[in-house]
Amino acid sequence: MPGLAFATVTSTPIKAAVCRAFGEPLTIEELHLAPPAEGQLQVKVIASAICHSDIHFFDGAWGGKLPAVWGHEAAGVVEDIGSGVDGFTVGDHVVITLIKSCGECRNCTAGHSVSCTGEMTNHPTPLSDADGNPVAHGLGTGAFANHAIVDQSQAVVIGSDMNLAAASLLACGVITGVGAARNTAKIEAGSTVVVIGTGGVGLNAVQGARLAGASMIIAVDLNDAKLDASTKFGATHTVNSGSTDLAAAIKDITDGAMADYVLVTVGAQAPIEQAPSLLAPNGAAVIVGMPATGVTATIDPVTMAALNQSILGSKMGTSTIRTDIPDLVERYQTGELLLDQLITRTCTLDDINDAIESVKSGEAVRNVILFQD
Repeated sequence: MPGLAFATVTSTPIKAAVCRAFGEPLTIEELHLAPPAEGQLQVKVIASAICHSDIHFFDGAWGGKLPAVWGHEAAGVVEDIGSGVDGFTVGDHVVITLIKSCGECRNCTAGHSVSCTGEMTNHPTPLSDADGNPVAHGLGTGAFANHAIVDQSQAVVIGSDMNLAAASLLACGVITGVGAARNTAKIEAGSTVVVIGTGGVGLNAVQGARLAGASMIIAVDLNDAKLDASTKFGATHTVNSGSTDLAAAIKDITDGAMADYVLVTVGAQAPIEQAPSLLAPNGAAVIVGMPATGVTATIDPVTMAALNQSILGSKMGTSTIRTDIPDLVERYQTGELLLDQLITRTCTLDDINDAIESVKSGEAVRNVILFQD
């Protein structure tokens, strides 16, 4: 109509790794990213680490809509800000996570934002392909791309002097492992801790137990090289459960006392079922790793009740990212927390499929995608 002016909404062309079929290699495509909506940030992604959860999604273990861009363990620089955003400015260096919280529901106001149950604005996916078809915004993050849109609650500002490759690990693997030990289990100084699985999350659970002051930290895995690595992060003992009776080994190491805490960081049925048998009276098993949908586990409730034992679930290390991530940055900068040692290699987005395969094979702890201009 004459006399009326319409605003033009422009999208940003981005390069992303797209999953178009479960179990198939990702395709590197040019997509379009809509501008940030109300409450959202647009982040120039500098580093995005490959987490096993992403791989589970690629393989179809948890379902999901396709095509999709996943990637949720990332760090970068704020480059655009939607309306209604507080506490961020363009140029801020940020860690971006999958943890989205309303800040107002019962859990958020009680300090449990990772368990948010509040209603949040359900923005449509900001991603579309070259033909204009929507592409799913995996975990509300979509960070296997050189630009990403996230809710403001998913981002934490960090100092510009923080290495962004190391910072990306804080978004998931580190807060999940360290948090499982410190926030969920609340390990006391002097405790005996067993960590089953010494991948990225497991090594950070070992670090978390060390930071909590555990006197005995027993790392368990099937891979001797990973067990050797765990000693650098704080493990005092290691057990290869493929060649040793695990319960007997724990009994021997602890002089029959068994463990105060068992943290299961692998998403598999067998170790989840075995964890209670490794506990001392009053001990707690913490389920950190998430199996595929439909996997169940059986426990002996009579024994657990008689010995006053408990089972705890740990989502993302029961983390509060606004306080936990800055604390972990400080611990990294003082040398208390190891991050660089978790990175097996860095590569470009074009090499993401090879990087994924090396994580799946157990060769890598964390491979990090670095984006170039």
